[in-house]
Amino acid sequence: MLAPIQTIARPVSSILPATGALVAKRTFFAPSEVYNKKQVIITKKTGLDILNDPKLNKGSAFTADEKDRLGIRGLVPPRPQTLEAQYKRCKTNLDKISDPLEKFIYLNHLQNRNETLYYKMILENFVELAPIIYTPVVGEACQKFHKIFTQTRGMYFSTADRGQMSAVAANWPYDNVDVIVVTDGSRILGLGDLGAGGMQIPIGKLTLYVCGGGINPRNVLPIVLDVGTNNKELLNDPLYLGMQHPRLQGEEFHAFVDEWVSAITDRFPKAVIQFEDFMMPNALDLLLKYKDQICMFNDDIQSTGAITLASVLATMRARGGTFADIKKETFLCLGAGSSGVGVCETIVDCIVAEGATREEAYAQFYMFDHKGLLGKGRDDLLPSQQVFMRKEYPGCKTPAEMLEKIKPTCLLGLSTCPKLFTKEMLSFVSSYCEKPGIFPLSNPTSRSECTAEEAVEFTNGNLIFASGSPFDPVEWKGKTIQTNQCNNSYSFPGIGLGLVSSRSTRVPFETFQVCARVIASLGTPEMLATGKIFPDLDNLRAVSLEVGIEVAKMAERMNIATQFPPKGMDWREWLKHNMWQPEYPHIVVKNL
Repeated sequence: MLAPIQTIARPVSSILPATGALVAKRTFFAPSEVYNKKQVIITKKTGLDILNDPKLNKGSAFTADEKDRLGIRGLVPPRPQTLEAQYKRCKTNLDKISDPLEKFIYLNHLQNRNETLYYKMILENFVELAPIIYTPVVGEACQKFHKIFTQTRGMYFSTADRGQMSAVAANWPYDNVDVIVVTDGSRILGLGDLGAGGMQIPIGKLTLYVCGGGINPRNVLPIVLDVGTNNKELLNDPLYLGMQHPRLQGEEFHAFVDEWVSAITDRFPKAVIQFEDFMMPNALDLLLKYKDQICMFNDDIQSTGAITLASVLATMRARGGTFADIKKETFLCLGAGSSGVGVCETIVDCIVAEGATREEAYAQFYMFDHKGLLGKGRDDLLPSQQVFMRKEYPGCKTPAEMLEKIKPTCLLGLSTCPKLFTKEMLSFVSSYCEKPGIFPLSNPTSRSECTAEEAVEFTNGNLIFASGSPFDPVEWKGKTIQTNQCNNSYSFPGIGLGLVSSRSTRVPFETFQVCARVIASLGTPEMLATGKIFPDLDNLRAVSLEVGIEVAKMAERMNIATQFPPKGMDWREWLKHNMWQPEYPHIVVKNL
């Protein structure tokens, strides 16, 4: 059971950048129109074309009537089986596989064969399989993409397509696209430049959109922008599937993305576009350029910021306080890339919403990159980093030099460098702070700033622990210390559900504040007492529903929603209705 959502003291929109008066024509549906269109697919395909389309294929589950209507009698086994029977067969076979990457490959093949069965498998075993389809295993799958590739999925826009991107976009065979996840593969998780191999990230993210947010899998599109790679191994590997030349940079890169944005928004004008795993400064530059032009956001900067802010706010509750106590925190952030800056800016927005000035909020942060503190004398900082620059402690190279002076209460790890949260650091923070926030957020697990066991041991069990990749609960001195996954799988599926259901025209910064406050409110007092600040991942759909409802309401308040619940429905009923379920649809064949 989820706790009631904590009330926001003041409208978040009153203190964040205005998004403009974007008022569009409203769309309403009659109840009959809503209920009659669900789970019916109209197609002109028949015969083997049906069986070769993973969005239409039912495998052994076609009925005798369907076999005749669709022209597949004799092309599939004669005895129809239920989706449940198919699921049990596939799960039995999956359980025989021990190697995580081989499990990933098995599930990848299932997705390419029968999407409904694939999503049934994931939803029935979400906690077990989430680490397989996404972090940490997806990192290895990206590294080996060109070695394990068997079948294409999604779209690739490469440097060879410049001047022709509208024609390329027209090749996608489905006209209705609700969510696009796009990457250029330049900074995949903590693994760096993996080029076209980054495709596994959009595919994995969209699986989470479907399973977590209920987005219809027929209406999602993974995309790679192949602008080259600077990975020397890939440039020299004959099996590499991407463009083997150095990455486009500067004006060439931005001109490429401009053409793609124009082409893709013309083709799919209602789609929510999630930018994923772009390196800095491109990630922030693209966000600032397009945020007021199209319905887009950056996952690493914004939804990672939302779930991290939710972790911080929930920590306030676990200490017995309120969200307003965030103004008293001192943050030590290791990592100043797109995720580090995005996370800290999101927290700053919240501090300001609670009554502080922006200057006061920035003063609560100490941020390090690989060269040391973002401080006085650093002339190599981007504008987005300069706002976090400290005038004190010039020349500081390591956090250890200043721990006793600043006494942080929350450690943020976004460095992709393992073991940066040392025994001395963890022990010291826990000596003066009740339940310090220990958040090693780098992915995959091999890049985490510390493990859960290390954090519990070195803090003597006095902590709230949340990590980017999953860790098991820790048994410590006769009790169980709960761990939490501070992963944006809690945030972006619900955000997408709310944006798609309201057909929002933009994704304002307020979206991520609303999301964070919803998620931070869901832990019950009983959960918080054990160190558990989030519901289990098997409750992800319930979490996404609560987030989606508040995002849709926000879009309506801000006049950026263009679609609304039908008469007699509220937002809760409308979103619940819109959440796709893994059930075989009724297929109607028409000459379109």
